[in-house]
Amino acid sequence: MAKFNYHALAWREEKWYVARSLELEVASQGKSRKEALVNLREAVDLYLEDEDSNKFSLPKIDQPQVIQVKAI
Repeated sequence: MAKFNYHALAWREEKWYVARSLELEVASQGKSRKEALVNLREAVDLYLEDEDSNKFSLPKIDQPQVIQVKAI
């Protein structure tokens, strides 16, 4: 399997931390931010396991920004 770099966002929800890949619809959780990110890496690896690395490519995200948007 080819190596991919991807961006992740991690935040706390009550007693758990959630980590989510920005490029893929994959998320995970853990009791700490580090654990959530380790679990996300494992989830992404499992997600990509069946992908043909010669044909698969992640969407390119250049300089992602976190922006708060107010709901109407």
